[in-house]
Amino acid sequence: MKSLIILGSTGSIGTQALDVCRRDGYKVTALAAGSNIKLLEEQAREFKPSLVAVFNEEKAKELKIKLADTDIKVLCGVDGVCEAAQFDGDIVLNSIVGIAGLRPTLKAIEAKKTIALANKETLVTGGEIVNKLAREKGVKILPVDSEHSAIFQSLQGAPNGSLRKILLTASGGPFFGKRKKDLENVTVKEALNHPNWSMGAKITIDSATLMNKGLEVIEAVHLFGISADNIEVLVHRQSIVHSGVELSDGAVIAQLGTPDMKLPIQYALTYPERSNYAFEKLDLFKISTLTFQKPDYETFRCLPLCIKAINEGGLAPTAVNGANEEAVRLFLEGKIKFLEIAELVEKALQNVNNKKEFNLDDILETDKQARELVRTYI
Repeated sequence: MKSLIILGSTGSIGTQALDVCRRDGYKVTALAAGSNIKLLEEQAREFKPSLVAVFNEEKAKELKIKLADTDIKVLCGVDGVCEAAQFDGDIVLNSIVGIAGLRPTLKAIEAKKTIALANKETLVTGGEIVNKLAREKGVKILPVDSEHSAIFQSLQGAPNGSLRKILLTASGGPFFGKRKKDLENVTVKEALNHPNWSMGAKITIDSATLMNKGLEVIEAVHLFGISADNIEVLVHRQSIVHSGVELSDGAVIAQLGTPDMKLPIQYALTYPERSNYAFEKLDLFKISTLTFQKPDYETFRCLPLCIKAINEGGLAPTAVNGANEEAVRLFLEGKIKFLEIAELVEKALQNVNNKKEFNLDDILETDKQARELVRTYI
């Protein structure tokens, strides 16, 4: 039985990963989270990891007191999370939100852990250095995002070099069919009302702007070694076809399932085997109809901006990601309007000091500059 380290254990992906662990009996050796120590304490007492890590140092002090009656070691800050990522365990499942997940991924790769990756920003901002390090260490990176897992599954058995096109599906979010004038005064509550998926606030807003799909295009470029020109985004409102591929002979292969993250999580943990699945099964008679439409690039400009960023390469994807993270935070706090998210992402892309050759420090500096730029415009 494989042993797991789960980073971001109190978030949507992390809690569902622990559901899979409950069912399949995986040993959890370490957990890490941001600041939700109430839930983290409950997880620690149930799964009995050797250590837990908390990004927020004050919250870590509180958790240490709460777990004083156990043998569980409590670490804090970025360094503590990175130490957790290198702890004893076969697989590191990284579901941390945002660029904060990059350093722990690199540390886990250095420790030669298999990576189950649900933190897309790891590849969006550091794809080149992450892939290079993974090759050097002989580390597998297994995608957990439902779309990238679907692509990965669809490619099983396909000959090397046979991938012609990726078909990346998108739900369209809560504002599908709306035009810019309809979105001028949308509320946070409206933007968080996703039609199909239950996710954290940040990724739900990204789904509403289609930024999430743009980040997934960038991630797919790094995961599957294909140019953005060969990735086609399809709005698929039912969220049943999770994505697919077109191969060199014209065959199209896709993975279908209910909108449930437990299946891609489980597949990353069991790969290359498949486990018995005890969650909701797909009923095509009940679904009846599957539809596909082109995205509206004029209204949802974050998607084409991400495509432009990955085509430019270098630090451009880091700039759009950092600007978006900061803009989404400001939108959730009621300080900017919904449509301003894309405007600020574009400003960052236009003003980034791009480099084609870069290291981790360059990535973190560009991320910082993009966030500062966003704050100057409010």
